[in-house]
Amino acid sequence: MTDSKRPGLSYAQAGVDVDKGNALVEAIKPLVKATRRPGADGTIGGFGGVFDLKAAGYTDPLLVAANDGVGTKVKIAIETGIHDTVGIDLVAMCVNDLVVQGAEPLLFLDYYATGALDVAAARNVVAGIAEGCMRAGCALIGGETAEMPGLYAKGDYDLAGFALGAVDRGKLLPRGDVAPGDTLVALASSGVHSNGFSLVRRIIEREGLTWDAPAPFDAAKTLGRALLEPTHIYVKSLLAAMRAGAPIKALAHITGGGLTENLPRVLPQGCDAEIDLSAISAPAVFGWLAQAGNIEEREMLRTFNCGTGMIVVCAAHAASDLCAALRASGEDAYVVGSLVANGGAHPQVLYRGSLDLAGSAA
Repeated sequence: MTDSKRPGLSYAQAGVDVDKGNALVEAIKPLVKATRRPGADGTIGGFGGVFDLKAAGYTDPLLVAANDGVGTKVKIAIETGIHDTVGIDLVAMCVNDLVVQGAEPLLFLDYYATGALDVAAARNVVAGIAEGCMRAGCALIGGETAEMPGLYAKGDYDLAGFALGAVDRGKLLPRGDVAPGDTLVALASSGVHSNGFSLVRRIIEREGLTWDAPAPFDAAKTLGRALLEPTHIYVKSLLAAMRAGAPIKALAHITGGGLTENLPRVLPQGCDAEIDLSAISAPAVFGWLAQAGNIEEREMLRTFNCGTGMIVVCAAHAASDLCAALRASGEDAYVVGSLVANGGAHPQVLYRGSLDLAGSAA
């Protein structure tokens, strides 16, 4: 029973605007519909999304799931007001983790949490998510928007994503025949991707730079826009290669931890990865970060991708044809090293040569 002597309160007065949430759902319906694919009808508004594996062409699949966020890169999007790229990052960080196990991404769900819902900003974020889904060939089948005043400051938001994929039984990666003598093929990154941004932001702060200043490593762009270059999505090119019969034995998505921490995750006991650092063409942003932050090469290699967003493991005799096929799909692919025996020890990465970070900073 209400007390007539006290002013009444509403959910909107507490900081949660249900009408804005409904307006956002209407605004993003065309974006969601654009991600339709076999198995998903691309509609939203129900309590859960439905995906038909049979309609997607699978009869005996294994399901592979991945979830991730964008990290503090989202803070740059907030501070610059550029919201249309971090959604691509969100999808990329999830679907690139699926394809390394041989799985085709099928569906994606997002979680958008904010202090006070800005429909225009949220729509731009979802537009990026939809774009990422189309680049990966998966359907955006639903998500959740949470308005939480008091937990997030006004204007702040955070993102989380969940992707589900499938791979036919027997085609799961890594294969069991990964062995010394195999070749390592690198696929170039599009930049920093979505890891190490707490260090990036610390460097920017120490250098006294603003987001609208020309990027020191790319004068044609503002610093904010250059650093928000979205994570490259490798899904379609790798799936095309595998479906064409390319003898890919293993894949490693180079994210937080860099080559140092990620490549050993797909190698068996007894194998080390030997990387020729001089073969890597590091984008200029990494040279600038290393110089401005006075960061040692070892720290660069375990913090950033340093120009390599994906590693492909294949038999040595297949490397040349595989590189050619991946280049034809739009990837910058090149041999970067090989696997060597380590006497049965736990896998690690052995570096030869050095990164040309000084040259990339010029």
